[in-house]
Amino acid sequence: MPGLERKHYGTGNHKALGSAHGTGNAPTGTLDVDSFTEETHYPNGYIPAMTPVDASDLAAVKPYTAPDPGEPALNMGFILTDTEVKNGAAAPTAILRHGSIVSEFVPGDFTAPAYAPGFIFE
Repeated sequence: MPGLERKHYGTGNHKALGSAHGTGNAPTGTLDVDSFTEETHYPNGYIPAMTPVDASDLAAVKPYTAPDPGEPALNMGFILTDTEVKNGAAAPTAILRHGSIVSEFVPGDFTAPAYAPGFIFE
């Protein structure tokens, strides 16, 4: 059938999940792709699972920016599955809003904040 396309890729690397807590009720968010950079965030055509994000607005989820030292990381979340970026747009994706995170396995240059409501960092 014309217009159909078949893709095969996994759900992502979930080594950063310290537990399954929070995965079953992760809300859907839409990534604000213009705020992500291809070279940094999706060089392979997708934003990887467990990428930290600012989920204060689930209609326009942006990359996480570390707060000043000692300040809480409010509205932090993590992309739960690999999310393809196609033609400058991303599909809606599940955003982990609470749970246990193993910091060393979070993609990119991530340092766990001193405090992020809803998260425990190992």
